[in-house]
Amino acid sequence: MSWRYFSLRTNNLKNNREGNMKNNKSKSLINSFIGVFAVFALMMTFSFQQVSAAEKIRWKVQSTFNTGWPALGDPIARLADTLDKATDGRIKLKVYEPGKILPPLEISPSISKGDLPAAYNYMAYDQGRIPAAVLFAAVPFGMEPWEYAAWWFEGEGSKLANDIYNKQNIKVLLCSTIGPETAGWYRNPITSLDDLKGLKIRFSGLGGMVLNEIGASATLMAGGEIFAALEKGTLDATEYSMPAIDEVLGFHKITKFNLFPGWHQVSTSTHFMVNLDLWKKIGPADQALFEMACTAAAMRAITTGEFLQGKQIASFPSKGVTAARLPDSVLRELQKVSAKVMAEQSAKDADFKKVWNSQQAFMKEYDVWQKWGYLPRNF
Repeated sequence: MSWRYFSLRTNNLKNNREGNMKNNKSKSLINSFIGVFAVFALMMTFSFQQVSAAEKIRWKVQSTFNTGWPALGDPIARLADTLDKATDGRIKLKVYEPGKILPPLEISPSISKGDLPAAYNYMAYDQGRIPAAVLFAAVPFGMEPWEYAAWWFEGEGSKLANDIYNKQNIKVLLCSTIGPETAGWYRNPITSLDDLKGLKIRFSGLGGMVLNEIGASATLMAGGEIFAALEKGTLDATEYSMPAIDEVLGFHKITKFNLFPGWHQVSTSTHFMVNLDLWKKIGPADQALFEMACTAAAMRAITTGEFLQGKQIASFPSKGVTAARLPDSVLRELQKVSAKVMAEQSAKDADFKKVWNSQQAFMKEYDVWQKWGYLPRNF
């Protein structure tokens, strides 16, 4: 064997060994990558499944108002439908009609404890426990719906409400605000404050306090109980909501005088309440979805309410109903008594005073814009 052959053989063996080592290293590296990728893919799949399961929201929601009532009750049905469609079924709210889970006065305490996840709630029902709560629902000679919405979103409204309700472990979102109620349904016309004295009348919140101050006997009663009370004579008169909703409740069949304007409730606002611990768990993305859907529902509540009322009032003559305005002299007296009631309530509760002062300051600023910016109906 020549030296040259031996040298070539040695070099070939050396190259083969080095090639095999390189191939083995390459295979080992590829196998390592495949192994790492497989583990990563498995982890990602498992993680995705966990996240997907965690992101599903299934909440029971108690409604204060019947979901079939336009503008007042249907915003929560609209909210549930919007979230269901926008998330392809990932967020589902099961909405219960009034009283199906809890009576109105027990809703907020149940949310605080976490027994009830959420509710579409009229905050005036919390007045006994949280005096300031009524100011977020309805105020005598208060703000119109778009004015209230401006105060809520752009002013201090949302912050003040959540400052108060976060202490109760509740998150609050505006979900509906609608136009004025009527001043009530009466058997006879009202021409002076004396006509209100001694009347047994269904009136809620601060408006009821005002009527009691002038000698009426105001009581709070659920919407479904009012007709029977009027029929039996337990009530002489009542207010409840806008004409289109009062029509559903049938007040016009017994009381034939529907009076205006709704001095005691210039706007009516209803809110979506969520247990605060639960709200924090769903994360910023889903929080934003709820906020957007609630804002949209509130906007549609305004438009629905404004759309229906003119046609409803125009139908009064065919039903033997007379629409009439309270005399300006009566409204001025009611405004004076309202101011007294508001001052008394402010003196009793610091939060009430803070919220009321904020609303008054906003209304004063807004009055400037309203005076200069809007065209009067009659000129």
